[in-house]
Amino acid sequence: MARAALPVLVAHAGLVVTWDLAARPAATLTWLALGFGALAWSVRRLERADLPTGSMVVPFLVVAALLRVVALPLPPTLSDDIYRYVWDGRVIGAGENPYLLAPDAAELEPLRDDLWGRLPHREVETVYPPLALTVFSIATAFPAPVYALKALLAGVDLITCWLLLLLCSRVGVPSSRSLWYLWSPLPVLELAGMGHVDALGICAVVATVLLLASRPRRVLGAAATAAAAVLAKLVPLIALPVWARASGRPWPFVAVALGLVVAALAPVGLAASGVPPGYVTFSVSWEFNGPLYEPLWRLLDRLEASEVVAAALDRQKLRSGEHALWNRFYPFNYPQLLAKLVLAVAAAATLVAVWWRRRHLVEQTGLVFAVLFFFSSTVYPWYLLWVLPWAALCRQPAWLALSATILVSYWPQFGGGDLMPWAYLAVWAPFFLLLLRYPRWRLAPTD
Repeated sequence: MARAALPVLVAHAGLVVTWDLAARPAATLTWLALGFGALAWSVRRLERADLPTGSMVVPFLVVAALLRVVALPLPPTLSDDIYRYVWDGRVIGAGENPYLLAPDAAELEPLRDDLWGRLPHREVETVYPPLALTVFSIATAFPAPVYALKALLAGVDLITCWLLLLLCSRVGVPSSRSLWYLWSPLPVLELAGMGHVDALGICAVVATVLLLASRPRRVLGAAATAAAAVLAKLVPLIALPVWARASGRPWPFVAVALGLVVAALAPVGLAASGVPPGYVTFSVSWEFNGPLYEPLWRLLDRLEASEVVAAALDRQKLRSGEHALWNRFYPFNYPQLLAKLVLAVAAAATLVAVWWRRRHLVEQTGLVFAVLFFFSSTVYPWYLLWVLPWAALCRQPAWLALSATILVSYWPQFGGGDLMPWAYLAVWAPFFLLLLRYPRWRLAPTD
């Protein structure tokens, strides 16, 4: 096992030597490619060793912990999100409401310092749910809050690794499959290295599935962890129907999970008199590297879809005489938003189909997150972490390959050039080819 893990450790250590990853994108991508190559080689060797399920929990976790410790010193240069996390925690500590006050708000001027200067999107209010904000505020109590928060999130991610190993044993698949998450450069880089809050939600999601896969099922505990996942990041809301049905007691599950979520979010909605403005801005304005979104909005632009919609609005105005009513829709008539609306409808229909069909809980959980990812207009590399644990356990080739190629999406930001077409093709062409060849998610107990 030590020989198999050594190349992975060396590749990750080399990434730290590169240090400022954004300043050296070519070297960064080279080291990451070496890391994925070492991971594939190591997993293959361990699979051939035919290790008993559950026998390698401690060694696998020790290596996973070492990889995360190695990544902790990395400065968060590929993503500046963690600075916003710490800022939001500081705002809460000052007794202010980050859902209502953007960092540029005059009320927060006394808090401004070098951290404020590093913040992304200072004009936008926070988009993070209450549990995430609580963790941010805890980190601000430490002398070096950025690295304290990274250490905390890396620790949570290590718990996720342990839970995944338990889940392998519970569902009867080889524990070596979990290494596609435990030793993968993607979670190590994005959670321990860049410090993304997704670690909290992913850990709670894995805990939920583990509790539902137990015999007997831990229904109320699973409902509580499901609520925690939503309160860390809202993404897991889409998985609640799957988990409720898998619980065998859907109404108690839904009552507890949604009850906790509503209790935590109600004060937020009341203070904002509805949906917090940051969420509206994010849903309407954010867009990057969506696998279907990027080509779709360009196609709609080429087809002059906005002109077709504008003509339809004109006809409605003339027919109804309600000019003020229909004039409200014109500012939203542009290709990017039209593409988002089309994808939202397609995603909703696909999710209903996934919810309806009965599958193994691990497979269905992975499919739900994969659908949301696939139809999203905003796809940063760390968003794939919501899919990766389930792709690892099902050993789904297309999604495992994507965990490597998606890191190429950093190149346009730091290496220069545009996303389309070459960076986009480097990220998505291997994924689509593999998905055509291996479309199924299948949790087979043996290889």
